[in-house]
Amino acid sequence: MPRRYVAVCGASDATPSQLDAAREVGRLLARSGAVVLNGGYGGVSGAASEGAAEEGGTVVGILRDETREGSNPHLTVSLPTGMGDARNVLIVMAAESVIAIGRGWGTLSEIAHARRLGRSVFALDTWDVEGLDKVATPDEAVRRAIGD
Repeated sequence: MPRRYVAVCGASDATPSQLDAAREVGRLLARSGAVVLNGGYGGVSGAASEGAAEEGGTVVGILRDETREGSNPHLTVSLPTGMGDARNVLIVMAAESVIAIGRGWGTLSEIAHARRLGRSVFALDTWDVEGLDKVATPDEAVRRAIGD
């Protein structure tokens, strides 16, 4: 069975409950064999990376800077782009589906790009935007994102 690529997008200034949800999403994605894609730094990206790494999963960070400096330590692969926030398009382009957690402006950007690209976005405690699939738990987000 081919691996799924799922982006976990979210606020860098996330709440404790959003960080817990992101960590659990990362764990569950890794257990399912999915590749986790994210922005590669802290907040939701860092928590999802940590959860996936704890389970031995593959985590790809698509970084805004030209170096790997400051990226989170749980990445399997870190890809510096030097593109700033424009790298948000790369994150969602590389994914087959997106799980959004939290309400940062970058998260809203990733949601918009994902929807324009036709990607499903599963919304877990994030922006209330038409066209998103709202989910109540990390388990539901992951099940729907990987297509179970």
